[in-house]
Amino acid sequence: MEYARLGPTGMKVSRICLGCMGFGDAERWIHKWVLNEENSRPIIKKALEMGINFFDTANVYSIGKSEEIVGRALKDFANRDEVVIATKVHGKMFDGPNGSGLSRKAILSEIDKSLKRLETDYVDLYIIHRWDYDTPIEETMEALNDVVRAGKARYIGASAMFAWQFQKALHVAEQHGWTRFVSMQDHLNLIYREEEREMLPLCRAEQIGVTPYSPLASGRLTRDWSSESSLRAETDQIAKGKYDATAETDRQVVERVAELAQKRGVPRVHIALAWLLQKEPVTAPIIGATKISHLEDAVGALTVKLAQEEVAYLEEPYVPHRIIGHQ
Repeated sequence: MEYARLGPTGMKVSRICLGCMGFGDAERWIHKWVLNEENSRPIIKKALEMGINFFDTANVYSIGKSEEIVGRALKDFANRDEVVIATKVHGKMFDGPNGSGLSRKAILSEIDKSLKRLETDYVDLYIIHRWDYDTPIEETMEALNDVVRAGKARYIGASAMFAWQFQKALHVAEQHGWTRFVSMQDHLNLIYREEEREMLPLCRAEQIGVTPYSPLASGRLTRDWSSESSLRAETDQIAKGKYDATAETDRQVVERVAELAQKRGVPRVHIALAWLLQKEPVTAPIIGATKISHLEDAVGALTVKLAQEEVAYLEEPYVPHRIIGHQ
C-alpha cells in the first residue's frame, strides 16, 4: 500500500479509500444493492489487511446504518489510532425543518449522533456533504471550527460544490482564524472531468487534498458497454442520472480504457484508477467495494503508471458535460 499526506496536513492516508455507502440496510436507503452488516464486515476486514487505513462514510448512508456497521467493524478489527475515519453531514436525517442542512443546530447535533454510531470519540475528517444555500457560510464554518476545537474532529473537508463556493468558505475561515478545509471530495473520473476546469486548479493552489467519488463511474469504466449485469447497474437511478445522458460520447472513452487494459494485460479498473491517481492533487480515490475482488483490483491499480501518451489517448475523446453532483 502507498500512503500520502492529506492536503496540507501531516496525516497520512492510504492512496485507496474505502467508500462505505454500500454498507447498510436496503430497507432504509434508496440504494437496494447495499450489503448488510454480515456481508460488509469481511470487506472492511480485508481492506485493513491490504493496508487501507482510510474509510469514508456519511450520516445519511442508510440513515445512520453505514456508520454503525463501520464503527463496529473498525472497533473489532483495527487500532483506532491507525485508521482514518471520515463521515459527512448535510443530508436529510429526519422529517422536519431542521432535519438536514449545515446550520449550527444541525452540525452540533449530527456530529454527536455520528460519533455515537461510529463508537468513537472523534472522527479524523468531518465533511460537509453539499453546499447549504439556506445557511450563511459564516455560521457553518464557525460551527465546524467549534467541532474541531471540542476535539470531535481532527480536520474538516468539503464535497461536491462549485469552486467559487469552496473559495468563499476558505476565505471566511481564513478571515476569522477558523479551521480551514483540508480536502475536497468531488465527482471525478474519465467520463466526468468537469472538475478539471476550476476545482482542481483551486485545490492545487490552496494545497487541498482531493478524494474523488465515483472514480469508476459506477462501474461503467470497468465493463463492456452493453453489460448491465449487476444489481447496482440495473437499479441505481442516481448513477443513471449521472451518466445516461452522455452515453454515446462516453462510450468512446470506455472503449479506449478497454483497449489499453488489453494491451497492458491488466483489468480495466487498473487503467481507470491509474489515470485518476496521476492527476494532481488527487490523494485517494474513494472505492465503493461490495466484493473482495473490488478491493484487490483497486489496490492493484497502484502498480500501474501511465505514460503521457496513454493519458492523452484516454482523454482525447472527452467532450464537456453538464455539471452533476452540485446543488
